[in-house]
Amino acid sequence: MDEALRPLGLTAPQFTALTVLRHRDGLTSAQLARRSFVTPQTMNEMVRALERHGRLERHRDPNNRRELLIALTPSGHDLLERCDPLISAIEAAMLGAIPAVQHAQFRQSLELGCDALS
Repeated sequence: MDEALRPLGLTAPQFTALTVLRHRDGLTSAQLARRSFVTPQTMNEMVRALERHGRLERHRDPNNRRELLIALTPSGHDLLERCDPLISAIEAAMLGAIPAVQHAQFRQSLELGCDALS
């Protein structure tokens, strides 16, 4: 993934964080770190870099003025759309090594593993 994303100026962890925000805007940095499987310190660095490049923005939580909520910008959404075919090709190559009749079982096993870790 890092090789595929490098020409777009992203790392795999940054892509993961942006993808998390695509599905759920308005997370705190700590929440985004947990969902992206990185430390809060790493996420703070990533958020600053992505914000500096206009991929996301932070704004005060209206319900808790001490917290900053993170959201994708239109530029962040556009970047993810450019990433989608690259990541789909990687997934297709990986699934190509698994017989089609086992794809559902493979997906279920991954989901069970993720659930066990959360």
